[in-house]
Amino acid sequence: MIFDTHAHYYDSAFDADRDALLSALPEQGVALVVCPGCDLASSRQSQALAERYGYLYFAAGLHPENLEGADLSHLDQVKALCAHPKCVAVGEIGLDYYWVKTPEDRANSRDFFDAQLSLAEELDLPAIIHDRDAHRDCLDLVKAHPNARGVFHCCALGLEDAKRVVEWGWMLSFTGNITFHNARRAPELLRWLPLDRLMLETDAPYMAPEPYRGRRCDSTLIPLMAQTVAGLRGLTTQEVLELTLENGKRFFGIS
Repeated sequence: MIFDTHAHYYDSAFDADRDALLSALPEQGVALVVCPGCDLASSRQSQALAERYGYLYFAAGLHPENLEGADLSHLDQVKALCAHPKCVAVGEIGLDYYWVKTPEDRANSRDFFDAQLSLAEELDLPAIIHDRDAHRDCLDLVKAHPNARGVFHCCALGLEDAKRVVEWGWMLSFTGNITFHNARRAPELLRWLPLDRLMLETDAPYMAPEPYRGRRCDSTLIPLMAQTVAGLRGLTTQEVLELTLENGKRFFGIS
């Protein structure tokens, strides 16, 4: 059974067939999905999907690319969303220095990240972290919140940084890019990573694995990522699917 721990099914890429796709996922082996929001609107859309589909849960948060017009007072609305019984995390939150360029905007995104890590601590919810080209600042802020727990989604950390966050009790999650022929860091990380710290995700509609790279991704493609992990760890694909299912359930507190 598949646990896709990060999929954006509110995205417009699914507008044409969203209900048909989501209705069919359980019969295709998908047991659980977490749909993280990136702003207030998408967090509410994720909540609505979670209310409609029993196997789907959601997270609420403000993504670093979605902060235009946002105010720290908006975190009161994030907190309210997190009170929903099917909200299992604060996210997707973090830092992105690839898209966020100016010193002022980067400083603002650090303020939002810091405040949302504090919210995750307050609510005792895990945090789903987006970290792109911002490893130093991202890890410094995580370290400053020792009571926070979470996952580095679409993990792009180097081995030494990965060892640090695992020592802090955090999880690492991987997308279809681990199947790419030019994947560099992922094989080394996946050979080392303690298996109880591993989760898999699609980041749908993005990051489709080979041989579907560049196409719309959905949760049914998780086994291709599990196959890659299995080859690196001397396991079967089914064993990887089972252990990542259990890891995800434990991490998000889903019975």
